[in-house]
Amino acid sequence: MTRDNSHPIIPVLAILGAILLWGSSFAAMKHLLASMNPWAIMWMRVGFATLILTPFMPRLTRPVKKGDRLALAVMALFMPCLYFLFESYALTYTTATQAGLISASLPLMVSVGAGFFFKEKTTSSGWTGLLLSMLGVAALTLSGSPSTNASDPALGNMLELIAMACASGYMLLVKRLSASYGPWTLTAIQNAAGCIFFIPGLYLLIRDGLGTAPFEVLMTAGYLGVFVTLGAFVLYNSGISRLPAGKASAFINLVPAVAAFFGWFLLGETLNFIQLLASAVIFAGVGLAQYGEKLDWKSFPIIKSTLCAANHKN
Repeated sequence: MTRDNSHPIIPVLAILGAILLWGSSFAAMKHLLASMNPWAIMWMRVGFATLILTPFMPRLTRPVKKGDRLALAVMALFMPCLYFLFESYALTYTTATQAGLISASLPLMVSVGAGFFFKEKTTSSGWTGLLLSMLGVAALTLSGSPSTNASDPALGNMLELIAMACASGYMLLVKRLSASYGPWTLTAIQNAAGCIFFIPGLYLLIRDGLGTAPFEVLMTAGYLGVFVTLGAFVLYNSGISRLPAGKASAFINLVPAVAAFFGWFLLGETLNFIQLLASAVIFAGVGLAQYGEKLDWKSFPIIKSTLCAANHKN
């Protein structure tokens, strides 16, 4: 099997699948956080994923090259370890609205990093699409009802920015390492590192238990671990190995829109007109970043008439 022969829509669908799973995780996490410590939830997520993956690791994974050990360790440190750590603490100091605005900087960070490290060229349509999607995320978060519980917004916003830097570093490292390792190998390393990093959650789980509805907690945590933590990372790692890092990262701005949908569908949260419009802007921006350079803009009636009028004047 060669990557060059794969259909170009396959990596796009893989990343969209990851975004769908990541977006759904917010509603599931919100449900569990009502009765459990976040460290315990995170350990259960990576624990379930590792438990499912371990029996298949000899067949699905490949040996790690000695020269890649540092890069793989840094990748796992960035995601899931430091990313979840900084974002969790960021949300204790700042509002979700401000953190959401800062998270919109992720695609731009990855695009700049991809240009610097991989010499990837971002077209004008790509930059326009990224900007459009970032504006959509900003409108989506600002149009909601933000929490006023922000004891130190400056510190919280800085921690969220560091979390985004960790996420961008992870994406860039996955882009480089995917040339030598498959998505299952990269995902197995991430989950193993997460089990060690979030080990305090095991103590909290033993101390506090599973609450009054243990079966429901196990089912929800199992979904987060098997489908979100394991499945989403496999899909994303597979997709980003076949797409430019800058383009792949543009899909991340779809997460707030997907999360808002599941919040409405599963938790009864409502979307106002501005939020629905902002979600449409986000989808339009991602589409423009992906396919804008392939469109024949001169064929569009408005642009075509404008160009004809300009040529007639000249």
